Amino acid sequence: MHELGSVEHAGGGLMTRPVGGQRAAVVAGIAGHVPEQVLTNGDLITRFDTSDEWIRSRTGIGERRVARPGEATSDLAVQAGAAALASVAAIEPIDLVILATSTPDHPCPATAPAVAARLGLGGVAAFDVGAVCSGFVYGLAVAQGMIAGGVVRSALLIGADVFSTILNPNDRSTNAVFGDGAGAMVLRAGRSDELGAVHAIDLGSDGDLTDLIAVRAGGSRQPTADGEADRWFAMQGQAVYRHAILRMTESSGKALAATGWRPDQVDLLVAHQANARILATVGAELGVTPDRVYSNISTVGNTVAASIPLALADAHAQGQLTAGDRLLLTAFGGGAAWGSVTLTWPRLP
Repeated sequence: MHELGSVEHAGGGLMTRPVGGQRAAVVAGIAGHVPEQVLTNGDLITRFDTSDEWIRSRTGIGERRVARPGEATSDLAVQAGAAALASVAAIEPIDLVILATSTPDHPCPATAPAVAARLGLGGVAAFDVGAVCSGFVYGLAVAQGMIAGGVVRSALLIGADVFSTILNPNDRSTNAVFGDGAGAMVLRAGRSDELGAVHAIDLGSDGDLTDLIAVRAGGSRQPTADGEADRWFAMQGQAVYRHAILRMTESSGKALAATGWRPDQVDLLVAHQANARILATVGAELGVTPDRVYSNISTVGNTVAASIPLALADAHAQGQLTAGDRLLLTAFGGGAAWGSVTLTWPRLP
């Protein structure tokens, strides 16, 4: 048994889990926000040689939301953050703001401090986490560690991305998959044996897979684009499909084993909403029945770091989550980076 904050290395990964009754992060609020503008498959048909059947059969997506011109990641993050804070019945002042994003407002500085200031939280620690589609899981791990370690008493964790700003307007495949959005979770210090507590966390990465998901230009390696394609997000779809299933399944198994849960004890699997076929396959590989695999991808698409908190907010709003439910969260994203978290659902308004 590992004491709270201790780590276990398994196959190059990082695993943590708290001992029962120890200090831990507890979920206190959840909310999501998506832009008003809807981009349907019908809209895409007017731009590309495609069809509704082609998109749905490959992705499970019928529509997605896209930000209007000038609407930035921070704008969505503030909306989701404010809603999450408003959903909390009573909590101590927020000590920390973490923003998981791959589309910050600017390359420098980080976007989190501006989000914190706009939420009236100026002066608290605030920083960005960049792990693409795994960003929220990584941010949750950071928040758990800082709360469990006594560094902070509470945190606002936001996942937000405006991927429409980095998609090649001539690329049918990426425009069909990605949408914009934000999701936020409020976490407070509590005990690992109470409802809402974060339990096991498994994280991993493989830098040899960097080219699977990338925007080549804009960083210190390549400040400017050598060609038009370098400006835009690019993804090797088939390879990402294989690795996502493998890594999310392996990581989920490790998190479940560390928590002491069997797959049939998981009330809801909330995986990164990358692709409907990936969601179904991960659930099947783990032995989680389809009725316990949550999906909202059909209406929002792949919202990157916002994906898991948006799914949690939607599931909560739809009454699909009950206090005490056992949840498994898992994600795979660029880097490559992946991770999984087990937690119980709290009693929320």
